[in-house]
This record gives sequence, C-alpha cells and structure tokens, in this order.
Amino acid sequence: MNTNHRPDQSSNGNLIEGTGMDRRKFLTASVAAAASALLAPATSAAAERDWTGKKPVRYPDADIIALDKRFEKYKIGNTPIQRLHQGTLWAEGPAWNGVGRFLLWSDIPNNRQMRWLEEDSHVSVFRSPAGNSNGNTFDWEGRQIACEHGNRRVVRYEHNGGITVLAEKWQGKVLNAPNDAVVHPDGGIWFTDPGYGSMMNYEGNKGELHIKEATYRIDPKTLKLDLVSDDLFKPNGLCFSPDYKKLYIADTGGTTKQGIKVYDVADDKKLRNGRKFVSMELKGVEGLADGIRADVDGNIWASAGWVGDGYDGVHIFAPNGDRIGQILLPEICSNVCFGGAKRNRLFMTGSQSLYSVYVETQGAHIS
Repeated sequence: MNTNHRPDQSSNGNLIEGTGMDRRKFLTASVAAAASALLAPATSAAAERDWTGKKPVRYPDADIIALDKRFEKYKIGNTPIQRLHQGTLWAEGPAWNGVGRFLLWSDIPNNRQMRWLEEDSHVSVFRSPAGNSNGNTFDWEGRQIACEHGNRRVVRYEHNGGITVLAEKWQGKVLNAPNDAVVHPDGGIWFTDPGYGSMMNYEGNKGELHIKEATYRIDPKTLKLDLVSDDLFKPNGLCFSPDYKKLYIADTGGTTKQGIKVYDVADDKKLRNGRKFVSMELKGVEGLADGIRADVDGNIWASAGWVGDGYDGVHIFAPNGDRIGQILLPEICSNVCFGGAKRNRLFMTGSQSLYSVYVETQGAHIS
C-alpha cells in the first residue's frame, strides 16, 4: 500500500489552500453564496417552523418533498418531521437498538454518546467519555460497534461491559480516525477511515495522517484487517444494498465534490467495479453526502448538508441514481438510520439536534 500523502495534503493531513476542499472550508466556500441565491428564493418551511412542537405542523408536512412520483408512496400524509432533542455540538452516528428500543448517537466534540428512549422520549448520556466516537452500529449479536476518532480505532462493547479493540493499525501504522461502520451477515465489519477526527482537536486529537484514506474489512473470527478500497479522497458514510451485493460509499473530499460511489461485493469480502452512483448537485450547487442507508426497495437515503436552506436534510435516491425526494431540515444533516419497532422511522442527526420522521418503507438492515 502506498502510504505517501496525496499531493493535495499537507503533512498533517489537511488539504492545502487552493488545491483541495474539506468540510470545514465548505463553510466559507463560494458555493454558500450560490446556494442562497439558487435554492432559497423563498424561505422553506423547515427554516420557519416551530421545532418545539408547541405550534402544530399542518399536514401534509411541507418539508417532505416528492421530486419524482416514485417517492409519493413513501410519504405519509399525516405525520410530521419531529425534533427529538437539541443540545449537541456535532451529532453523528445514529444506530437503533431493537432489543432496548433506543436510539444511540454520538456527540463528537463533547466526547459522549447519547441515548433516546422510544417509550417516553427520555434522553440521557449513554457513555462518557466515548473516545470522540463518530459512527456506531450493532452487530448480529447485539453488541455495539463504535468508530473512535480520539483513539483512532474501531471497538466493540461486549455484553459483560468489556471493550474489544477490533482495529487500530494498518501495516504497523495507526489508523487516521475511523468514521463509519456497517456489519455484513457473515459478521465482517466494514469501516471507513478518512481521518477527520485527527485533522483538528475539536473532534478528536490533532495529528498527522500516516496512511492513505481507505475503506477496510475486519474478519469477525480472526480480526484480520483487509483494505478493500483506497480510491476515494475521503471515504465517509457507507451502506450495503438490501441483498448485500453492493456497497455504497460517500466521498467527502477532493478538489471537486465526489458524491456517492457504488461497488460490487465479491465473495462477501472484496470490492470490484467501482463507479459513480450519484452526484450531490442540485439546481447548480453541490453539497456533501455524509451518512447513508438503504431501504428494503434499494433506495438510498443520504444525509445532505453544507449548502443551506432548501438543500440541507436528507436526499433520497432511487436504485438507478435518480433523486426522487427530499426531507428538509433547518440545519446540516450528518447521518441517518432506520429504527422503531417496524424499522419505518427514519432518525436523522443534525449538527445540534436529533430528528425523526415516519416513512412508508423500512430500513434494509438491522441498524
């Protein structure tokens, strides 16, 4: 494996001014001005609505938008987008626990994991400190898997309360800062390692990136680590297709925004035939897709942000890559997952909040 830095990176992994783009510089990029002009000729309902829930939302919710008739069957006319919690700094990594009936997510800068209970909407701190964890998921035995920015590793929380380190080095060098993870039915754990948590102290511990950004698979029995893809600039959110024959990975780096790429999964352990699935461009401006999930029909539900009103939220793509719907939020959406007793409730982590909405489909996988 080539461990040299990309030409558009400095020695500490940050992109050099004028040659690249990362999500922090997205805040001040010229796309913001273009987005305001093109996407917000009129303020969306998401920006104006009362998110406390005291003032009812008139049905159908105006912030659940069908861009194509294929999305109409997934909309529920008498349900609203709800803000379940507010108070995080950068919320990430939602994962649904079916046995405990709770939603787990990360508040990365505050170095803690949060828990929302379905029975009474109670929110509490689930784990602190949490290694500045980002992505979370649960394996087929119900154990939590967490990607820790601060410790540059992937860990598993055991039933007895212990912690097993699943991955922390590649070819003798520390990982960059694992970001998101998914679990295959064979038990293999697939995760991305773009290094955002090591690029600044806010989401982890600032330090050099010693290896190329990549996506890996952890063998469930031997814990052997295999690199499955290193062709993306900043591999971020990832998800399998319903039949596990494809893997989708969002790319949030490079001199131009990369959108989402899709690969064929070979022998349940390797990736082949990588190609572009979708661009995140909408009406002439392009934001970033971060966390992504598939539903049972093969649609991809992608968190979207860094543009502004009329764009930020969730973008839904049909299996052929057509954008068919949007769920608008008043802030950047970082990640999504399906949960609830019927897996028909979409949970969305915004930068400072946790949201949910019922949809007429189900998540393809357990978390």
